[in-house]
Amino acid sequence: MSDDLTGVRFLTVAEVADMMRVSKMTVYRMVHSGELPAIRFGRSFRVPDSAVTAVLRTGIADVG
Repeated sequence: MSDDLTGVRFLTVAEVADMMRVSKMTVYRMVHSGELPAIRFGRSFRVPDSAVTAVLRTGIADVG
């Protein structure tokens, strides 16, 4: 297994919430629903910055 994670930057839920201009609870919901990939370190989650960028580019719209 040769997964190179040298260039990967992980963000906290609070950092992701600031970037997306949403609440931390919204980020937790996205993580738990699978909309936003994350890994768990102990009791906290870390989100790859590339995943945040991908979500922001696709634009999630909750209509209805």
